[in-house]
Amino acid sequence: MEIEIFELRNLLKEAAELGATKALIAVGQIPEMISQREAYKLYGESTVKRWVKEGLIKRHKDGDATSKVRYSRIELDILARSNNRATYLPTNER
Repeated sequence: MEIEIFELRNLLKEAAELGATKALIAVGQIPEMISQREAYKLYGESTVKRWVKEGLIKRHKDGDATSKVRYSRIELDILARSNNRATYLPTNER
């Protein structure tokens, strides 16, 4: 498989951006987890719900049933960058 220069440039750019995000998390400049509300705002509510339903991302709760739902910033970012397909599962598996 041959990668076009354009594709290679985009892959390198995305890798650098993800690396920068990981570095900012590691030094405490940005939080590793973001709230469900922020995730919905950044990636779209239906998209995040679909990723959860399809098992592509895990919801994290701080405690009991009334605690906030959080998501990994890195996991969300990787999913958003990896594929823009309408869904990751065949229709009969949804």
